[in-house]
Amino acid sequence: MNARGLRHFLKSGGVVAYPTEAVFGLGCDPKNRRAVKRILGIKGRPQNKGLILVADSFCRLQAFVAPLKQSQIFTMQQSWRDPQQPHTWIVPASKDCPKWLTGQHKSLAIRVSSHPYTAKLCKDSGMALVSTSANRSGHQAAKTSKNCQKRFGSSVKTLNGKIAGAKKTSTIQDLMTGKILRK
Repeated sequence: MNARGLRHFLKSGGVVAYPTEAVFGLGCDPKNRRAVKRILGIKGRPQNKGLILVADSFCRLQAFVAPLKQSQIFTMQQSWRDPQQPHTWIVPASKDCPKWLTGQHKSLAIRVSSHPYTAKLCKDSGMALVSTSANRSGHQAAKTSKNCQKRFGSSVKTLNGKIAGAKKTSTIQDLMTGKILRK
């Protein structure tokens, strides 16, 4: 799928399965409520938990994030360099951030991916993407495109590619407190 086709597919509510650092992810346009609800339905995940957004640069995430100090942005950027150690940050959500992304929280989980495939996907689509593991809640995440096709069939567009080989999913850390929520 070329960049224009990808952008149209996502803008019109499409859901993709794509390789990330450690597992395949399910992604969609974070501004499309219908697409986000589709992902939550596929996963069997409640909306109140909130979701992660992934992008190829912090610039694509800024509209969803409350203003941060330059030192805080620098701290996050330093953690986003190694595809073998993905790092997700919990940050204050902007007042315009859709509630279907934050769930019951006033914060949002964000990550800039150093995985070339994931970064290119965001660049080609021209947007940040919802990024949640390609699985039903509580089950093991898919690690190959073949496994995604088997699990989800035509309900998602599975993109071919390989995960970066990270040993585990991203560390999740609260930017404001420094507390690590998942290692």
